[in-house]
Amino acid sequence: MAFVTPDSLQREYDVIVVGSGAAGGQSAYTLAMDGVSVLMLEAGRSYDVATETPMFQTYHDAPLRGAVTPDKPFGFYDATIDGGWSVPGEPYTNASKSEARQFSWWRSRMLGGRTNHWGRIALRNGPYDFKPHSRDGLGFDWPISYDDVAPYYDKVEMLIGVYGSSEGLENTPDSPAGCLLPAPEPRVGERLIRQRAGRLGIPVVPIHRAVLTRALDHKTLPAKLHPGNPNAQRILAQDVQARAACFWATPCSRGCSIRATYQSPAVHLPPALATGKLDILCNAMVYEVTLDKSGRASGVRFVDKRNGRHEAVSARAVVLAASACESVRILLNSKSPQFPNGLANSSGKLGRYIMDTVGSDLDGQVPLLEDLPPHNEDGAGGSHLYSPWWLYQKHAKGGLDFPRGYHIEMASGRRMPGPSTGAGLEWLTHGSYGQRFKEDVRRYYGSFVYFAGRGEMIPNPQSYCEIDPQVKDRWGIPVLRFHWQWSEHETRQAAHMQATFAEIIEAMGGRVHGRVEADGRKAIAAGGSIIHEVGGAIMGSDPKTSVTNAWCQTWDVKNLFITDGAPFCSNADKNPTLTIMALAWRASDHLIEQMRKKDI
Repeated sequence: MAFVTPDSLQREYDVIVVGSGAAGGQSAYTLAMDGVSVLMLEAGRSYDVATETPMFQTYHDAPLRGAVTPDKPFGFYDATIDGGWSVPGEPYTNASKSEARQFSWWRSRMLGGRTNHWGRIALRNGPYDFKPHSRDGLGFDWPISYDDVAPYYDKVEMLIGVYGSSEGLENTPDSPAGCLLPAPEPRVGERLIRQRAGRLGIPVVPIHRAVLTRALDHKTLPAKLHPGNPNAQRILAQDVQARAACFWATPCSRGCSIRATYQSPAVHLPPALATGKLDILCNAMVYEVTLDKSGRASGVRFVDKRNGRHEAVSARAVVLAASACESVRILLNSKSPQFPNGLANSSGKLGRYIMDTVGSDLDGQVPLLEDLPPHNEDGAGGSHLYSPWWLYQKHAKGGLDFPRGYHIEMASGRRMPGPSTGAGLEWLTHGSYGQRFKEDVRRYYGSFVYFAGRGEMIPNPQSYCEIDPQVKDRWGIPVLRFHWQWSEHETRQAAHMQATFAEIIEAMGGRVHGRVEADGRKAIAAGGSIIHEVGGAIMGSDPKTSVTNAWCQTWDVKNLFITDGAPFCSNADKNPTLTIMALAWRASDHLIEQMRKKDI
């Protein structure tokens, strides 16, 4: 079993997994390593991290020196292929024309999906994050607790390789010994941020990122992850030895040909393929889950994007892991006499409560970081430190005008110069040129700091998606129409971010670039722009008010699971990817158990 074509598909599989990113990769890995036959359907093309990653090419080698273009919104060398907020032939619409109510939907049409692009920030949700309604009366509680998910956080951290530290901070869970890899040393600018922010009472600690700071232990790790399964242990032991530790050379956003960072095609798929239990079909745009006469899922229908042919394939169970909104779109388009409003939608909640991360940013320049001796600070392709939310007690005492928190991501340092190095210095140089301009570039290079807040959005009934009644994509599949609205909970939080970032910059002896925006409606990033959307098929304990149960299993169709971000009941201030993988592993274990009992 390996990469297949529509003509070489088996007649039937145990499980079809739709999507190949964090959720799809984890689901397929868990199932295949346990001996379940799996077909993975990916809407984009195949992608090989070993041969397609431009790790050592300089910006000088790229068109326009690697600058951002409409088809490459994060620059020429970003790993995303055929993806972005706009994908040719695959439109989506917004119900409102108001600028404040627009939602931008990022898609990545390639094997591995967004895991090829993401920032590798891998944070655990804390105990508070699973029971937010119980704390402040807003949003929804999850039908599970942190303790239910913690063992799967452990497994995912050990499998993909996450560096970081345990700091004993409130609602910022520590990982058990042996889960985390050593954190890299902070850069000079990060050390200064830590010192000065610390004086303000803001903790700055090692961030958790999915980058190998040392090789994984192939002798002990397999038995921890797959006890009692010698075949899985053997396969994983061999695969782990093919992953090298990071040598701090190139940006992680390019992908990693030595498999030091987590990408689904580098970590989940190779061992799953080695079991002989996984088939992968790329360029397969799934648009419908099919049902048998008893109302159970019988398989899926898809379009072969290479020739436009409509195909069908069968399985005992279906796992949707196409990303939150794409999985919702498939279900809303899967209409039948039994489910006229979309499959698994008896509650009417399918598509409801879409959430993104609250974002706002600010940058500045710090004279203390000027004219440093030449040195390289490339590091792990992203931040080495961050600030977890630190004001839980102030929240509890009613000292803030917004109910949920945010963490702070930061950037500084003298990394490899990019396409914009030397641009935008007029606010400091007042327009120097010639030899003076060159001197100014050298002087200011590495003296800039950047802060980005990533905060919790509370689900609201005004933020949802539905099928557009008229617009279809190039294959004739109806597209999504988005409704979006930030509440004062989020806009006030964004204003707090701005004030906090300015305070840190000033504490560093720096100067803020631009305006500190006091109006949160202007400070907040547009919906979808942080690319953390979750929700749309929330889990719950009551089938009347939720789409799935605590196992990501749809209430209406017992053999249909959703393992991406769609079942999220809330969107904590922690980046969602680690939680997606933990829940996908947990759901897949449950599916395996149900199949063994012949309940599925």
